Amino acid sequence: MESSAVFRLVVGLGNPGREYVGTRHNVGFLVADELARRAACAFAFSAKWNSELAQCGGRAILKPQTFMNLSGEAVGEYARYFKLRREEVMVVIDDASLPLGAVRLRPSGTAGGHHGLESVLVHLGSESVPRIRVGIGAPDGRPLHDHVLGRFEESERTALGAAVQRAADAFEFSNAHGLEAAMNQFNQKNT
Repeated sequence: MESSAVFRLVVGLGNPGREYVGTRHNVGFLVADELARRAACAFAFSAKWNSELAQCGGRAILKPQTFMNLSGEAVGEYARYFKLRREEVMVVIDDASLPLGAVRLRPSGTAGGHHGLESVLVHLGSESVPRIRVGIGAPDGRPLHDHVLGRFEESERTALGAAVQRAADAFEFSNAHGLEAAMNQFNQKNT
């Protein structure tokens, strides 16, 4: 039986600033917000980590305010300061290669072209960093940059809301039962 994982740090990736609220690239922030809501924790800006930080018991939820491509700076500094092992960090990212609403958990792997995740992997010094990938749908002929910085259509909001809930459920399940059990439970049930 797999021992329970204990993620001491959950990182939702996104871009800071009002102009990025509601964009596809900020799905990680939405999942972080949902996890904080469920734990009745509030975010406050931490200058030390250049992040929005919510302390929830023995766990921290971090939303780096460094912009997506530099996210690893805040994550790496936080993890080193608190001597976190890579296995104790869960990163939540958007993924344009997954259909809208799909959720996939992985224990490791490349960044797959996601520059925010790439920054985290570089600053943690390994590809062995657990992550939850939340599908935002393919660009439909638009440049990827325009797609990820674009907002969700009204017709996509129901699927988006369900994906945020499913990603938060997947995190909670993986924290309670282990990452492998969560992968078996959630990677198979995607739309």
